[in-house]
Amino acid sequence: MKDFRVGIGQDSHRFIDEDKPLVLGGISVEGPGLQANSDGDVVLHALCNALTSSVGRGSISNYADKMCLEQGIKDSKEYVKVAYGYVKDAGYRVNNLSISIEAKKPRLEKKIPEMKKVIADILNIGEDDVGITATSGEGLTDFGKGLGVKAFVVVSLKN
Repeated sequence: MKDFRVGIGQDSHRFIDEDKPLVLGGISVEGPGLQANSDGDVVLHALCNALTSSVGRGSISNYADKMCLEQGIKDSKEYVKVAYGYVKDAGYRVNNLSISIEAKKPRLEKKIPEMKKVIADILNIGEDDVGITATSGEGLTDFGKGLGVKAFVVVSLKN
């Protein structure tokens, strides 16, 4: 077994006009919802991909689609628990993670502490082990133009 591993994950979704809540980092945020069968939480979806890739597993769609479409589980926190289970089964635990969110809207700075708490609780790590940054994208991409939200996550594991 290796002493440590690293994984990277990414996810993005477009805003929709329907009356759907916006969920990011496991919390409700003011703004239009994101197009998805689940709650559309791009932060947690990217975290799932980072966790599974760190231990050589496939992307979130390999298990979350079944959970969502067949079992009706829409809460992305439940998907993270499955992905973290793969990490634990491989003999690792999360050392720390870094999350980068790109979105012109909503402004997320005041919501970051709450997101950190939710994520730290799921992964059984300290809030200081969860880094989250947010950028507006300066209008250079669809996310910077306010059409949706994109998230990248890098996670480090240790045994």
